[in-house]
Amino acid sequence: MQPLVASGFAGVFAAFLGAIGWTFIEYVLHRFVFHGKSAKSLGAREHRQHHAQVDYFAPWWQKGLAALAATSLMLPLSVAAQGLVLGLSFTSGFVAMYIVYEILHRRAHTHAPTNAYGRWLRRNHFAHHFADPRRAQGVSTPVWDFVIGTRLPIERVRVPRRLAMPWLIDEHGVLRPSYADEYLLVGSARRDDRTRKADAAAAMANRSPNEELELPGERGFPSHPPSTRPGRFQ
Repeated sequence: MQPLVASGFAGVFAAFLGAIGWTFIEYVLHRFVFHGKSAKSLGAREHRQHHAQVDYFAPWWQKGLAALAATSLMLPLSVAAQGLVLGLSFTSGFVAMYIVYEILHRRAHTHAPTNAYGRWLRRNHFAHHFADPRRAQGVSTPVWDFVIGTRLPIERVRVPRRLAMPWLIDEHGVLRPSYADEYLLVGSARRDDRTRKADAAAAMANRSPNEELELPGERGFPSHPPSTRPGRFQ
């Protein structure tokens, strides 16, 4: 009985390590591939399109194929290194956390937060989108940003009205009062060829959309007001 219990704990721990492993890969991909110097890869192009048009997400079939390829590579390596049970557990934890990440990321854009973690995740992720795309690379956890020094300590995120998330505003396009301490709407809600091109240019250059285009209604707003200006890498 005891060997079975020990084996069970070992399997759970291996799955936990697999989940932690995904959060590190999430950070590495986000920083060095999606926001790397080159935007030539399919992943980088799709991700930067998401920055230019925040309600755009890469097709599920692309993500499914990438996940299948990664699993096909990881599983035999994990089994060879750890044995069948632990290798399966590690890979299962990795894949499960990847699925959790995809759900969390999409819901951050489409649904309002329901708890303190959800509020943190959204504020951190939209600081990444609208303040500095080169930082706050962790979506599901801030651990690697703290460890590597790319955290973005912004308390109030300036969100361009033209890119505002649907849960952030009411039916009249006004910021919901419950988010006034964490977000500030700036600029015009107009979306036309000019703003789309500017947002695309900002995304391709890893710049904030607030820096790329000054619209009527944004004059007088610096790119980063003193209360929200990110400092050097922390």
